[in-house]
Amino acid sequence: MVINFDEYPVVVKSQFKGGNKDYLVQTFEDKDNRIMHGRLEPGASIGLHLHEENSEVYYILKGKAELIYDDTRETVLPGQAHYCPVGHSHSIMNNGDEDLEFLAIVSRHD
Repeated sequence: MVINFDEYPVVVKSQFKGGNKDYLVQTFEDKDNRIMHGRLEPGASIGLHLHEENSEVYYILKGKAELIYDDTRETVLPGQAHYCPVGHSHSIMNNGDEDLEFLAIVSRHD
């Protein structure tokens, strides 16, 4: 199945989960997963949040991501991924000079 994000509207989520600035996102969703193409401009972030019922993967397409994962800080570059399993918390920030683009995949757990 091909997901063409050009067919999905860009939704602006301001200060998403307590973060800074705007999170621009296009979302495909079915009963099992949510797959998002996201963008954070320089200085923007998604706030720290706990994954109580699902896990999430960020795959970096462009830019440099700074992440807080539980009590650690990570840098993730294009072609690399960050995984946040159930029961853990994370935040993603764009501290760079260019837009940060990524795929985010949230899988549901029953």
